[in-house]
Amino acid sequence: MKLPIVAYGDPVLRKVCVSIDENYPDLKKLISDMFETMHAASGVGLAAPQVGLPIRLFIVDTSPDEEGKDGFKRVFLNAKILEETGEPWAFTEGCLSIPEIREDVMRKPNVLVEYYDENWKRHEELLTGMPARVVQHEYDHIQGKLFTDTLGLLRKRLLKSKLDAISRGEIRAEYKMKFPQQRRKR
Repeated sequence: MKLPIVAYGDPVLRKVCVSIDENYPDLKKLISDMFETMHAASGVGLAAPQVGLPIRLFIVDTSPDEEGKDGFKRVFLNAKILEETGEPWAFTEGCLSIPEIREDVMRKPNVLVEYYDENWKRHEELLTGMPARVVQHEYDHIQGKLFTDTLGLLRKRLLKSKLDAISRGEIRAEYKMKFPQQRRKR
């Protein structure tokens, strides 16, 4: 089932998320729904806060084809970034919760991450390049941070009216969204 993606301005996107355990209700269905939602929105990552849940869960799928060959696809439960290394590099990032805004973000190219997969198997994995970048972006979500937080003060001021418009639902996304400031119709 496709879930609505929470738009910029919703308080859930600013919460430091809580850890969960294997007894979390309907976890397998939630993970499946998140993958369906992310793929339908043409995303490469999706965190639980983006579907309104303040829990430490995110998914990543940078697969270049529908069979998942030569790609990176993972479920991250209770992830912790242990180390980020290397010379930071710029790459234009976007976010499903912040449609139509894309900005250069500096991130380190290597990340050591500890997490549990969907079967509650513990992993410690060193990621590099694009998988590392996507994991850092999604990890920021479960820490209550957005990619726009990395921007300079001037750039943030220039984007303020666009970000406010997103909060009010004055944007057209190709996927279902939930807007925090959209007025209810009577």
